[in-house]
Amino acid sequence: MESIILIVHVLLALGIIGLVLLQQGKGASTGASFGAGASATVFGSEGSGSFLTRTTAVLATLFFVTSMGLAFVAKEKASIGVEVGMPDQQLIDAQAEALPVLSEEGMLPDLDLAIPTDSDLPAVNSEVPTVDE
Repeated sequence: MESIILIVHVLLALGIIGLVLLQQGKGASTGASFGAGASATVFGSEGSGSFLTRTTAVLATLFFVTSMGLAFVAKEKASIGVEVGMPDQQLIDAQAEALPVLSEEGMLPDLDLAIPTDSDLPAVNSEVPTVDE
């Protein structure tokens, strides 16, 4: 279903682009008022403006509808993915109970790890070289 909507969506987008490129600008109609031969056109003396404008409006409306359809399909897919991938609350609680608890000193109770003090660190040369000016 999503593929069909997406294909229609792309075709509508291409159709809108084509129709917009076919339409004349507002300044092009000034030549017709001075007898530029608009009566011999395919679309009549009105020109192609109203036909192309209405067709563009219809395609734009359909493009909007397919956009909403794609958004709806994406929302449904996202809600299904969240429901499937979420672990059960009992499993989360069981895993939390299995984790080791830190003692008050901040060390794991099963391990005998000590935090190094200053006396455990190697001595540092306290002489700082100076630059002669």
